[in-house]
Amino acid sequence: MPVIKSGAVVADSWFRLDDEAALPASGDIVVSLDRWQRERDALLARDGGLGIELRSDQLADSLGADATLFQLIALNFPKFSDGRPYSTARLLRERYGYTGELRAVGNVLRDQFLFMDRCGFESVEVATDGHAAAWAAALSEIEVFYQPAGDQRVPVLAQRHALCPEMRAS
Repeated sequence: MPVIKSGAVVADSWFRLDDEAALPASGDIVVSLDRWQRERDALLARDGGLGIELRSDQLADSLGADATLFQLIALNFPKFSDGRPYSTARLLRERYGYTGELRAVGNVLRDQFLFMDRCGFESVEVATDGHAAAWAAALSEIEVFYQPAGDQRVPVLAQRHALCPEMRAS
């Protein structure tokens, strides 16, 4: 499937490895949490990038401090109404200090892309690559936010206080 990153379709070097498949000596692979837990040492010893895919019911605590060992963490949205991967993304970034690539996979919609970005996702796997520009445009459709998030956008209340210092509570 095509991957959109920084508003463009990019080449994807990552290969999803089935739990029963032989472990290749090199190359960028994405494994399940179950395989990671069974074969941690062998996975760390091989050459190539190491990624993991978490189902929506496998939360950030499933990885904990191990999150920093991965170059890619893919969070699966099984249906568009399942918001648990948003929370997992924020926790990976804010609690566990994950700085690698967070990728949204599964049933992701263009309308959710901005919110995924605000929670720390850097890339998204989409069904077709023909609409990359529309996906990129989603990042600028809303300019004012009420809540702080994992990104650096300043919420509207903080903006108001910066413009009108007398509004600050004393």
